[in-house]
Amino acid sequence: MTVILLRHGRSTSNTAHTLAGRSVGVDLDERGAEQAATVVARIGELPVRAIVRSPLLRCERTVAPLAGALNLEPIVDERLTEVDYGAWTGRKIADLMKEPLWSVVQQQPSAAVFPDGEGLAQVQARAVAAVRGHDRALAEQHGTDVLWVACTHGDVIKAVLADALGVHLDGFQRITADPASMSVIRYTDVRPFVVHTNHTGGQLSAGLAAKPTQDAVVGGSTD
Repeated sequence: MTVILLRHGRSTSNTAHTLAGRSVGVDLDERGAEQAATVVARIGELPVRAIVRSPLLRCERTVAPLAGALNLEPIVDERLTEVDYGAWTGRKIADLMKEPLWSVVQQQPSAAVFPDGEGLAQVQARAVAAVRGHDRALAEQHGTDVLWVACTHGDVIKAVLADALGVHLDGFQRITADPASMSVIRYTDVRPFVVHTNHTGGQLSAGLAAKPTQDAVVGGSTD
């Protein structure tokens, strides 16, 4: 099973440099709408069988062109929603950087719990459970080798990638997930394989054709 983790396009909150969180009505800006329109060409002829998205508007807008092109009805999953930043929601990033908790978020995110919100460890647990759950459900429905898209948020994507890489959550800030980027994880019976991270270029198909059939070999070759 292979999942394409698609971050929503650039939002009005991104350009305002505020922490949108779960604020209602945060939409894509003009650039974000353009990014959403290019997702169809970037996916190209890849056989996407399902689209799952966060319930927030900016994710709905991002997948709309792809859903229309593929004639798929996106599945809304609350577990893929943005981090509940609690009292931090809607505040300026520049102001949040002065808070003592900011350094915890950057240096030890596994210990970070947002005031009146949730902890980043909770975010990772729910997001990984969502991805794994949809993998199982789609396998039962379509068989193995299913490719699907999950449209969600930057910190959520970074948390799922950290899990797939076998990296402790405290290292997830080393991962980048830009607006409209795609990261690809192939889940197998052996382990997850991270195929792409933060892909923002043209067609995504490169690297998705060859599937790992055995454990990785030291040195990257069987010769």
